[in-house]
Amino acid sequence: MRSALAEESRVHRPDSFATWFAAARERSGLRVDRVRLDGLRDWDRDPRTGTLRHRSGGFFTIGGLDVRFPSGPVPHWQQPIIHQPEIGILGLLAREFDGVLHFLMQAKVEPGNRNHLQLSPTVQATRSNYLRLHQGRAVPYLEYFQDRSRHQVMADVLQSEQGAWFFRKRNRNIVLEVTEDIAVGEDFRWMTLGQIYRQLAAEDIVNMDTRTALSCLPLTGGDTDGAPESGDGFRDALVRSCAGEPGGAHSMNDLLSWITEHRAQGDLTTGPVPLNGLSDWHSSPERISHASGRFFSVIGVNVSAGTREVGGWAQPMVEPHGTGLIAVLVKEIDGVLHVLMQAGAEPGYVDGVELSPTVQCVPESYEVLPGAARPRYLDDMLSAPADRIRFSCLLSEEGGRFHHALNRYLVVEAEGDAGALEDRDHRWLTLHQLGALLRHSHYLNVQARSLVACLHSLLAPRPR
Repeated sequence: MRSALAEESRVHRPDSFATWFAAARERSGLRVDRVRLDGLRDWDRDPRTGTLRHRSGGFFTIGGLDVRFPSGPVPHWQQPIIHQPEIGILGLLAREFDGVLHFLMQAKVEPGNRNHLQLSPTVQATRSNYLRLHQGRAVPYLEYFQDRSRHQVMADVLQSEQGAWFFRKRNRNIVLEVTEDIAVGEDFRWMTLGQIYRQLAAEDIVNMDTRTALSCLPLTGGDTDGAPESGDGFRDALVRSCAGEPGGAHSMNDLLSWITEHRAQGDLTTGPVPLNGLSDWHSSPERISHASGRFFSVIGVNVSAGTREVGGWAQPMVEPHGTGLIAVLVKEIDGVLHVLMQAGAEPGYVDGVELSPTVQCVPESYEVLPGAARPRYLDDMLSAPADRIRFSCLLSEEGGRFHHALNRYLVVEAEGDAGALEDRDHRWLTLHQLGALLRHSHYLNVQARSLVACLHSLLAPRPR
């Protein structure tokens, strides 16, 4: 909490961030060129199924998936999906300076980032990368996360990624506290949580992997003495929500039973199908795209980068069509801020159902979907007045696999009776309860974890 409230630090002055970040951008020399899918260097299409795979056998493949969801608004569809069974590392190193935790952040380029450079965790690497299948340089600071015996583990949990685009993809989110001196590379920087949270309020600076790692920090339920009553009703309700007292609108036992019931009764099933025979999808030498022009396409890119472990490569990427909306309704219940979460099913989840935001969609997609598919609270989010919006920022998803995947992240104060806003798929949870679930795998999806980080950022001092 002290770190979340700390804007100033002798290790890193806030006003020097822009200079450091601009210098890292200049060094990166990233260039991304769109190319045909056929002929991607070191990638092949299976002549029988059309599956895209790297010649090394590592990294990831793109295949076809058949999805059946009898109780859903769309009972059957097919789509391309990314298979990446290996578990990557999203690691943050933490260290106290002057009694305040700082986190070693990295300015890292990814080919799918709209602005190329973003604020990333200390280590952000797939297993293929850190095993150096690309025959490039070693991943800096990886050794701390491979041998954790000398360091204090603050968080260590497997978490899912986008269930609509990845099939059962997981990453290990690790936060380690160290006490020893560490040589800091020129693209790395110690920052307090407050300084990171300030950048989270800026458009498209803090990347998805940082947001998910930050959400797993044990901020909730700890000492909130550093955040006394401020007279700001919303912020005071947020502090009480993190502290976990008084209790939430629902007990943890009831919430766990609600999630388990959704998983037990879920009827979403999946099976592999050839990529080159997907219904409603067109496959060409240039790309794979849906007949409607909506949802997403699979494209090819050539990449060159001076500050990555390898100087150049080619790869396929998922390119979404349209800017998404990732939003939660929040409401003060008995003096404690609650978040309206949804039990959502996606084809790529290990357990079928995870907690997702109140609304998670690309609004333009509903032009070609049944009316029943339109999220219940979408129109409320789209028309929310400015005085009810507590957080709004355009942020991107993971730039290693997705090309310019942009979402508007929103936190909106709800109006009306709290109980009337719940239904079979929606429940109110406190930040303390969300934090308890984040100690375990597969309870909150990656978009929900990003919003937890956004909500935590509202504890920080407001920008002057």
